Amino acid sequence: MPENNGPDDRKAEPRRFINEKIVKQPMSKRDMLKRFLGLLVTAVIFGMVAAVTFVISRPVAERLLVGESTGETTPVTIPKDEPETVTSAAETATTVAETEPIEDILKSAMEKYPFSVDDLNTLYGSLKSMVQKADKGIVTVHSVKTQTDWFNNPVENSGLFSGVITASANQELLILTPEGAVEDAEAIRVAFSDGTEVQGKIKQTDKLSGMAIVSVSTAELSRSLLEEIKAIELGNSYSVKQGDIVVAIGAPAGMVHSTGYGYISFITKNVQTIDGMTRILYTDVRGNAGTGTFLMNTSGQIIGWVTDQYKNDSSKDMTAAMAISDYKSILEKMSNGAPFPYFGIKGQEVTSVMNSSGMPLGVYVVEVNTDSPAYNTGIQSGDIITEMGGAAIVTMKDFQVVLEKSSPGQIIPVTVSRNGREEYKKIQYQVTIGAR
Repeated sequence: MPENNGPDDRKAEPRRFINEKIVKQPMSKRDMLKRFLGLLVTAVIFGMVAAVTFVISRPVAERLLVGESTGETTPVTIPKDEPETVTSAAETATTVAETEPIEDILKSAMEKYPFSVDDLNTLYGSLKSMVQKADKGIVTVHSVKTQTDWFNNPVENSGLFSGVITASANQELLILTPEGAVEDAEAIRVAFSDGTEVQGKIKQTDKLSGMAIVSVSTAELSRSLLEEIKAIELGNSYSVKQGDIVVAIGAPAGMVHSTGYGYISFITKNVQTIDGMTRILYTDVRGNAGTGTFLMNTSGQIIGWVTDQYKNDSSKDMTAAMAISDYKSILEKMSNGAPFPYFGIKGQEVTSVMNSSGMPLGVYVVEVNTDSPAYNTGIQSGDIITEMGGAAIVTMKDFQVVLEKSSPGQIIPVTVSRNGREEYKKIQYQVTIGAR
């Protein structure tokens, strides 16, 4: 009989499982086209989103990195000038003695030289080129005011004034123009030499000097115009001498972009003005203060502007101009949109001769402006300012330095010496600084 093997004697046979491999069907041309179009549409959508995001975020980035007019800006600075030093009589005599022979030689040569019309054209040729270049920095300021006629109908009047571009900073052009161009103006328009006209806004005014700063956004001007515009540099009026040739630009003939040639007839120094001293330049060149006239030296720099404040019987046939160097501190504040501090006096320094007679050293108050901070505090003509803001005041320069460092609305202590029956008595005031 066959042998019967038990369960343990049986060999286990390996069990086999079914292994399946899923094979992806190859894409048809139609499916490939659909996928390509989908990717293309997705790329376009992402590109549009990126573009919109860039446009929206760019102004924010510019505000953070560059700064807008309401944010961080670079202050406009105008370098100050120092008056020339006075040479001694011995130095002057030596200089004259050394130059006289040369002057005699030149005078003799010029008398013998037969000047022609061509020579005259050559002499004026450089001046003509300089004027043409400077005229690119001259603009017309329109002062728009609405009035009514006899029938109560609104009528728009537009006054025309000249302005000179003095600087380009913080995405705007700064224009110096007569204060009348912005006084009571409902709108200000600025026209450039190529005919472009844009809106202007008042940066700052100074009624005491009769001038104003108007600004224009460079974003409203074309690139080609910005490349053509040239700001005119402010010169040193302390270096101006009697007999110097000057050029009148702006509106000397009453029309903007007119010009004139002349020379400095004489210079009045140490003229008392509100809160300072100034020089007045008198010239034979025609000038119109109302529409705005600026004097320029032969280097193409502004040395002053025409004014009617200092014309009198002896100078009625001459043109008077404010010297630019005495107003650079004021113009710097105005260019930054800040008012200049105002005290309200005309003063002069107490000389050594006056001091030897018993008068204290300081600034003698010649006149107090009505309704000024000094007037409202109680300072009077004849007072001598000896201390101001904790600093000793001996010269007008001392007074101006302390005043310039103050700010409108600030209260500073001022000590004056007032002449009594027997002696000068010190009186202290608390003066609230105003704005010009």
